[in-house]
Amino acid sequence: MQSFVSETVNYPDQADSLRADIRALIARFSDHWTPRERVNCWTNFNPEFSRALGEAGFIGMIWPKQFGGHERSVLERYIVQEELLAAGAPIGAHWIADRQSGTLILRYGNDELRHYWLPRIARGEAFACIGLSEPNAGSDLASVRTNARRDGDDWVINGQKIWTTGAHMAHFMIALVRTEAGSERHQGLSQFVIPMDAEGVTTRPITDLSNGKDFNEVFFDNVRVPAHALLGAEGNGWEQVTAELAIERSGPERYLSSYPLYAALIDEARTIPSLKQLVGQLTAQLWTLRQMSLSVIVKLGRGEDPGLEAAMVKDLGNSFEQDIPALVQGAMDTPLSNNRPVAEMLSYLLQLAPSFSLRGGTREVLRGIIARGLGLR
Repeated sequence: MQSFVSETVNYPDQADSLRADIRALIARFSDHWTPRERVNCWTNFNPEFSRALGEAGFIGMIWPKQFGGHERSVLERYIVQEELLAAGAPIGAHWIADRQSGTLILRYGNDELRHYWLPRIARGEAFACIGLSEPNAGSDLASVRTNARRDGDDWVINGQKIWTTGAHMAHFMIALVRTEAGSERHQGLSQFVIPMDAEGVTTRPITDLSNGKDFNEVFFDNVRVPAHALLGAEGNGWEQVTAELAIERSGPERYLSSYPLYAALIDEARTIPSLKQLVGQLTAQLWTLRQMSLSVIVKLGRGEDPGLEAAMVKDLGNSFEQDIPALVQGAMDTPLSNNRPVAEMLSYLLQLAPSFSLRGGTREVLRGIIARGLGLR
């Protein structure tokens, strides 16, 4: 039976100076961010800020320099991620491309894909979306029906994706599609890098409860892409996408979406003693989740596949960030309710928090992965 093993985290010597550098950049822009924009900030799009991060070398940090990267360590990148999330910086435009799409292209892509997309991502000029979920598939990713068929030197793609975050702003999608006619489940799946301005691609927004429009439906109607748009080996899509999900599920954004509200609670507790117990409870949980997330990052840095550990981080992290708004709401009988920034963040998060356990894999799917990893099923 496998269990979660905490890893020793050895920060680089330049960790403190790196934190100072990213905080200085954040300070140049932060006066323009509203309280509402600071929570769940990794879905908040601000292309200008993403370009500023790219110019400063804070995107594509771990990639080779030949592809526009900066060859820094995974822990240095983690430090930057933490600081951006804790500050509530609007990082949604480049987040997916930097977190996983660029890494997939680097790992599985051909030179044409690498040389075209990676430098643009690292400069904060190219944004990505993930084409996984489909109508009628629920959380069963292996039942996708979007398909690609060879036509000469090209591939022709037809189908639909749904709940695609940022598709309306993205320059490309990495989509999981079925390339083998008649195949079922995990067989016959491949990934493609699809330009979002390709003829036949249509994007339609889905408005959520908070009136946000970062979710989308995406339709493919005889979308033609060249042979080099195939990412990795034909038929290897399932293996590739599970590696991608380990990256997606393990990062600090899985427990820091509500962090600015937590930070505001700490400020209030300085003058309202009754809040100190709640702050202590949340702080203990946060510290534990941070250590777990860092352990996954250390394993990823060694080239391991910590799929089980990543699922644990996401499941526990989502519960934590979902609980914070409800717990703060329970404290609203104190003068906390007179703090308008807190009230603005709280109002938004109470509407949004139920979705935290859906993105990146539902809680039921994650717990199935965890149960199998622990030998319980």
